[in-house]
Amino acid sequence: MLVRVSSGSRYADSKEEHKVNPATVTVVVVTFRAKAMIADCLDSLAAQDLPHELLVVDNASSDGTADVLRSKYPGVRVITLAENRGFAGGLSAALAHIESPYVALLNDDAVAEPGWLSQLLAVCESDERIGAATSKMILETGFPGEEVLNNIGVALTRHGYGFDVGLGLPASSAYTEVTEVFGFSGGAALIRTESLRAAGGCPEHFFLYYEDVDMSWRLRLSGFAVMSVPGAIAHHRHSATSDQNSEIFHRHNERNRLLTLIRCAPAGFAASEVLRFGLTTISLAVTKVIRRPVPPALNFRIRLRVGVLAEVARLLPSECVARRRIGRTAVVSRRSVTSAWVGAKPLD
Repeated sequence: MLVRVSSGSRYADSKEEHKVNPATVTVVVVTFRAKAMIADCLDSLAAQDLPHELLVVDNASSDGTADVLRSKYPGVRVITLAENRGFAGGLSAALAHIESPYVALLNDDAVAEPGWLSQLLAVCESDERIGAATSKMILETGFPGEEVLNNIGVALTRHGYGFDVGLGLPASSAYTEVTEVFGFSGGAALIRTESLRAAGGCPEHFFLYYEDVDMSWRLRLSGFAVMSVPGAIAHHRHSATSDQNSEIFHRHNERNRLLTLIRCAPAGFAASEVLRFGLTTISLAVTKVIRRPVPPALNFRIRLRVGVLAEVARLLPSECVARRRIGRTAVVSRRSVTSAWVGAKPLD
């Protein structure tokens, strides 16, 4: 991993200034082949009314993103990774370099409105029991008309799938009050740095998807709440840097859900979901053998599902170790978190 620290006027001029006069918040932007979008993201951060540090993690981009960072933003600290380690790997790398009490996350395909960061911080500072605050993310659909929500946070289905709260609802009329949600969206959020570290940091091996669900779950096990802040607005070009119709999306989505449950949920619930996934895979295979129609969605492909089960089996020993470590630091029982949030109405 290569680390480049540059000087400039908008952000801290040097490592020494950063240490003497640390900011309250470090904003982390993990980027990958975002040459066409990174400037909009970083310019929106430069326009924030709250002083902050900025740390960009470049996941070995090969499209000229590094050139944009070097030429237009010489004052931004940049971590350049030797290989693409995904959002989870990028955030994990960044956490080792953060000294501020809070870490904020903003996707490289997102643009924060002025006041975004200060609104998130105000809510977190209002109560020490708040471990994270998540934004109102508005979808950039490319179509005229009323703006729609991407999410105001994350909720869980009865099978432990994470989903965007408010997806598709009118942005101007839905969710206008600060309220508690299960988890934050990694696309635009603020987290207490030491609380996240104490809960185990970011699961680097997740690569993409569910790292925010996993981190939120562990914060809750540590006794923290997660609040949704509708005044903290970020506009998101959803999946601009990843394809949700790809095999890599469905493989990581299914695998990481199961890994999150193994790490965070009650043992019986986690085991039942792994078993259900396996039995569904067998049922799909039998259906295909007897030449009955199989759903066309990628996550119903036998090869993909068998690969997910193989990866879960390979990672099971290390995840059981992580599970024990999470259990030792938890102050709230897994059963309490699960009964309160898994399958509950999003804002109940």
